[in-house]
Amino acid sequence: MTGEIIKVGMADLNVIKHPGTLTTLGLGSCVGITLYDPVTKISGLAHIMLPSSKTIRNNSNTAKFADTGIAQLLEDVLKIGANRHRLVSKIAGGAQMFSFSNKNDIMKIGERNVAATKEILEGLRIPLIAEDTGGNFGRTIELYSDTGILMIKTIGHGTKQI
Repeated sequence: MTGEIIKVGMADLNVIKHPGTLTTLGLGSCVGITLYDPVTKISGLAHIMLPSSKTIRNNSNTAKFADTGIAQLLEDVLKIGANRHRLVSKIAGGAQMFSFSNKNDIMKIGERNVAATKEILEGLRIPLIAEDTGGNFGRTIELYSDTGILMIKTIGHGTKQI
């Protein structure tokens, strides 16, 4: 694990060429979406907050939404040399951080973020090869450009690699 560590904030995205690590902190209902080309070792990470930009008036930040964030992330990794046909994705997050007494689906942001992410990746024909989603706890993730391993750190639920 050499190279620089690049932090990706909430409603943000970034791409790197090897060597380097992309990391994002505090994924609750948000979803961390990674794209990785195993040959060029080009990596991308988006930290999306909401499933769709179409229902929100203030939607100028493309990285905030699954639909526009994944499209932007794809464009950015291709721009620095990734091969579209080799790209694979891993995702983490999408937790239900609060319990609600009503069963209103609008409050299930984490679940909706995961569903939207999977739908968009499928539409783009990018294979989702691993995920660590759901639950009721936050996650911090690190994507290593040398291997494509996604390290997931949680409080009270340990650390794992996917």
